[in-house]
Amino acid sequence: MSEDRVCVAAIAGAYGVRGEVRLKSFCAEPEAVAAYGPLFTEDGARRFEVTLGRPVKGGFAARLSDIATKEAADALKGTRLFADRAALPALSDDEFYHADLIGLEVVDTGGAHLGHVRAVHDHGAGDLLEIHGPGLKSTVLLPFTGACVPTVDLAAGRLIADPPEGLFPESDS
Repeated sequence: MSEDRVCVAAIAGAYGVRGEVRLKSFCAEPEAVAAYGPLFTEDGARRFEVTLGRPVKGGFAARLSDIATKEAADALKGTRLFADRAALPALSDDEFYHADLIGLEVVDTGGAHLGHVRAVHDHGAGDLLEIHGPGLKSTVLLPFTGACVPTVDLAAGRLIADPPEGLFPESDS
């Protein structure tokens, strides 16, 4: 996927029989997803204008341009939709798009390599960074707070972590 686009939604399946989809928004303000201009599939091969309908469980009923049947809507189930980065709102210095965090190197405050950010999870109580790296039998979930992640340096492609005692094997010594 191009660095110029950010994942803002996913299609959870068809909604009804007239070609609407159930759209799950990943935006801080979920209804803003329709305001970011056309949305693109991950490969950029298709683009859709989005018209939101009413809220439904897990998202919105939405109409996508050129999708007129339940079968066409069903075929899009699981498709992630991307917006042009330029269409998204500017962020303050302490805010980041999840897409920008994924892949960053994670080092501790002493500069030791801990791993890389594999994913960002939001379960409602705050973001968690899923870290995968050498010496880890499984991934580690690091709270994405100012205390645990005091520095994010997108230009350098890394973040500095001050994890709680015992979270990483290296910090057990």
